[in-house]
Amino acid sequence: MRRTATMVLVPLLFLVLAAIGSASLPAQAASASSRKPAHSKPASHHAPTRRTVGHHPNGKSASHSTTHPAKRAAMHPASRASVCPPLHPRIAAARKRRACAAIDSRPQKVNARPLQVAEAKTPEPLQTPAVDDAKPDGNSSEDIAAADPEPEPTTQPASFRWKRNVMPPPMRGSLESLERQNQMADEEGLERIEDEDDLADRIAHKLLVPVPASATLTVNGNLPENHRYCRPWTARFLADLARAHAAQFHSSFEVSSAVRTVAYQKRLMTVNGNAAAAEGDVVSPHLTGATIDIAKSGMTRQEIGWMRSWLMPLQTADKIDVEEEFQQACFHITVYKSYVAPKPAAPQQKATPSKTRQLNRDLAAAAPALGR
Repeated sequence: MRRTATMVLVPLLFLVLAAIGSASLPAQAASASSRKPAHSKPASHHAPTRRTVGHHPNGKSASHSTTHPAKRAAMHPASRASVCPPLHPRIAAARKRRACAAIDSRPQKVNARPLQVAEAKTPEPLQTPAVDDAKPDGNSSEDIAAADPEPEPTTQPASFRWKRNVMPPPMRGSLESLERQNQMADEEGLERIEDEDDLADRIAHKLLVPVPASATLTVNGNLPENHRYCRPWTARFLADLARAHAAQFHSSFEVSSAVRTVAYQKRLMTVNGNAAAAEGDVVSPHLTGATIDIAKSGMTRQEIGWMRSWLMPLQTADKIDVEEEFQQACFHITVYKSYVAPKPAAPQQKATPSKTRQLNRDLAAAAPALGR
């Protein structure tokens, strides 16, 4: 019986095992087919890289590779960043927020004393920066400065740039100015100097005085000795100008021309086309000795601007007339008598009481004789 049962059970066991094996084969085939690429090629060819479009964290479309992981591992490390798939926009935004929160959470170093900027309208010196209200009560500014080992932040004032003087416009001459100079010469009774003898006579009578040459005022060395003269009020003007110029620039200027004669002016007209006439109603004011020329050569731009600023008020007050020449590069200046204020009259002497009594007695004694 046992042998018969064994012979029956063993074939049944093999049948059961065979049935189980046949049932598992379709599942294995299905799983193998799912892992296999859709378009497979022989192993001898390189597997192509497929690019699929994804979403960039910033919202832009981007592509990433679906190369096999084994092949991605063998690629150059520098190109792995382009192979990795992009992050989801929400994940990227969350990471960005966490990074910003980490930066904001860092301890910030705050200066104990806030900067204080002075207003641009008030050129007064800046005051000491006030202590912040967040400081505990009872601590003075000296205690806080002593307890703080770090240097105090430097207060940066607003930029107070020195406003340079605007360059005054040139004092150009005109025909009207030349006519006014001749008219003033006639009103002041200044005659034209005819020749060298006439010039010597006026110098001898002190009608002309030497140009006040000094360390602050030089005279052109090419001028003849007897042509280095001018009117007394013109000499006073030159002395005042030289003093003010030296105080400002600590240097001197040069007088390039002074008095001239009619004969000298005629010779000058032949070599200088800019020279004024020597005869007629409108002639060069140098013939009166009241006019001088100050050379601009050697002057800086600041000196020329200062000279214009110094001369302009005097011309406005009708004390001088200025013609700034550019061909000869000089200041042609005619000085009038009004530049020098007239001397005040001497006060009259009052009669003393004794003289008044004596005069009354003399009048009383002479009264009977006058009655006759």
